[in-house]
Amino acid sequence: MPDKKYRFLLIQPFHVPGGSKYYHDRKGTKEERLMNYKEFNHKYLEDVEWELDEGPPTGYGDWAVENREEFAWVAAARLPIVKKACKSGKYNGIVLLGGGEPGFLESREICRPHNVAVTSCAFSQMHVASMLGRKFSVIDFAEPHNMYYSNLIMQHGFDRRCASIRNIGYYHPRPGYENEPDLVDERKKAVAGERSVAVEKAVAAAEAALEEDGAEAITFGCSGSFWLQPFVQEGLNERGWEVPVVEGYGCAIGLAKMMVDLGINASGITFPGDRPRRSPKKVTF
Repeated sequence: MPDKKYRFLLIQPFHVPGGSKYYHDRKGTKEERLMNYKEFNHKYLEDVEWELDEGPPTGYGDWAVENREEFAWVAAARLPIVKKACKSGKYNGIVLLGGGEPGFLESREICRPHNVAVTSCAFSQMHVASMLGRKFSVIDFAEPHNMYYSNLIMQHGFDRRCASIRNIGYYHPRPGYENEPDLVDERKKAVAGERSVAVEKAVAAAEAALEEDGAEAITFGCSGSFWLQPFVQEGLNERGWEVPVVEGYGCAIGLAKMMVDLGINASGITFPGDRPRRSPKKVTF
């Protein structure tokens, strides 16, 4: 059987030390360890030869990343994994998992000389959603994450295409806040066919974004919320909305495939090497 066209490494944004009471770690096969595998359309991976890296350890503690400081920790720690993968010559694409895409721009700089395509969840969702409607809204959680994500929207030039970020009122567990409602528990309820308050809040937030904010497509912020995609899509369909709802994993994998298919990579002007052969004499705005 010939080698598959797509040879991707999927890199988790982080992993926590074993035995954490704040984070639900995943064990087993790569499919079992890949968060959201059952919820997103994993058929995207059927024609991909892929491996999963657990990502760097959380140097700040044993809970999930949520604020700017924590994103900075894991962004820097993920770069050596990206560099090693590029130098190995095994991959033609790297997909950075995690809604906040820590280390994405730096990874594009690292990978461009190796002609390895790099995609991430926020970047990919924004591009896909902008092709589906004039404006999109983001369903997210946790105020620090909202503000961090708003910077990503501006960084990628989508501040005129994003209608809003809507917060559904959940947080990652962390020291001092052990007894709050958990999106992981809400996912279990939804998958089991039970009532999920998180699903109800997400559908209501999405509908409000369409009615009040001018959104014409729906995306998600934190990857911990990506599992909501099929439930929000179904909820909007039931209310009569013919609006696409997209999530980061599928968009990032699809965009990486497109870049491989087209034989393109990031611009050498945007991500110049140490001594570029040609470069503009000024940066314009």
